[in-house]
Order: sequence, then structure tokens, then C-alpha cells
Amino acid sequence: MEQALMVLGSAIGAGIAVCSGIGSGIGQGYAAGKGAEAVGNQPEAKGDIISTMLLGAAVAESTGIYGLVISIILLFANPWVHM
Repeated sequence: MEQALMVLGSAIGAGIAVCSGIGSGIGQGYAAGKGAEAVGNQPEAKGDIISTMLLGAAVAESTGIYGLVISIILLFANPWVHM
């Protein structure tokens, strides 16, 4: 019973961890839209705008990757479940 409860909790936790990808996707879309708007307003600053936008996208993507790693650990290398 205790083993099944740990597996259930790990599966729910993995699902919640994967949901962190929603926020990073929204953030990247918002950054890309604002970056395109900024380039449209000031085309001469295109290089600076794109480099800043890519740095922000990398930071936003790291949140989604952390959530994916946590979910994989909970599903496949769970330290609380001993089989």
C-alpha cells in the first residue's frame, strides 16, 4: 500500500513538473513578439535586440528543461521507490 502511494505521488508530481513548460512557452512567445515589434520600430538596433531576446529565451527555456528533468527523475530514477 505504501509503495503504491509513493508511485502515485511521484506520477502526480511528474505531471505537475511538466506543466512548468507552459510558462516557458508563453514567455518565449511573448519575448519573440516584443522582439519583432522592437525590430519593426528600430531596425538599426536589430543585432542588439535579437541578442537580448535570445538570451531571454534561453533563460525561459531553462525553466521548462528543469521541469522535464524533475519529471524524468520522479518517473524513472525515483529515490523514494525501491523495487
